[in-house]
Amino acid sequence: MGEKVDAEPVSGRAMLGQTLKVLREKAGKSLGQLADATGYEKSYLSRLESGERLSKVTVMEDLDGYYGTGDLLLSHWKAARLDAFKDQYKAFMGLEATARIMWLFSPGIPGLLQTEDFARGVLSGGQTTADGDEAVEEQVAARLGRQYLLRQKPEPEVRIIMDEFALRRPAAKGKAWHDQLLHLEAAALWPNVTLQVLPFSAGAHHHMTGSLTLLWQRDGSAVAYKEGNGCSRLIEDPDEVLRQRLSYDRLRDLALSPSDSLAFIRDLLEEHRS
Repeated sequence: MGEKVDAEPVSGRAMLGQTLKVLREKAGKSLGQLADATGYEKSYLSRLESGERLSKVTVMEDLDGYYGTGDLLLSHWKAARLDAFKDQYKAFMGLEATARIMWLFSPGIPGLLQTEDFARGVLSGGQTTADGDEAVEEQVAARLGRQYLLRQKPEPEVRIIMDEFALRRPAAKGKAWHDQLLHLEAAALWPNVTLQVLPFSAGAHHHMTGSLTLLWQRDGSAVAYKEGNGCSRLIEDPDEVLRQRLSYDRLRDLALSPSDSLAFIRDLLEEHRS
């Protein structure tokens, strides 16, 4: 007998595409008919079925509603979006998806609070080719998809500290920056989100070159995740996680209060309008 060869694992995106095709064929619809019924372009729907593109989460919500499949496509999409990230980040995202408490420090506008136009501007960089544009759109969809975590039930309790640097040196211009500030103002008022600004007056600190995220699960277990200088690290050792928590506590002590942080953002909005 010949040696048994393991089958190539099916990607989450391919699985989602297969599910989309099966549902469409089961409904007796052509791609053209589906496009007419949903308002999405035929070529776009075709590329979703072939696994070439990752959609925004709202597309899957629309198609779940169209097919009456509950959250079937949404659940497949959650797995498919992981294809857009590196392995180290995938492990973190799996824990992020089930966390009940999230604490985050970011030297820039965190992905969880970025608007679509702002995220596109940040991720575009020097990309100018058609392939580059497509890759950017995929990353934008994946980044915006993470924000679904903030409105899933039960909602996680989220604390975000942003460095003033993120607000004083905007990575967008005109309306995109104005809309981003409005979004931050709105997020600061969400019942499950506490938003604070770490002012320049706090001086130098030990997380100036990267972000720190702390996650707690329902059973009380915790991990930390650090990014910076092109590197990332998932920390699971309890002693090291505790050290990272204490370092976050020190940043929180130096940050503006939530109400003062909201006033700070509103002042920036007024400055931008004028």
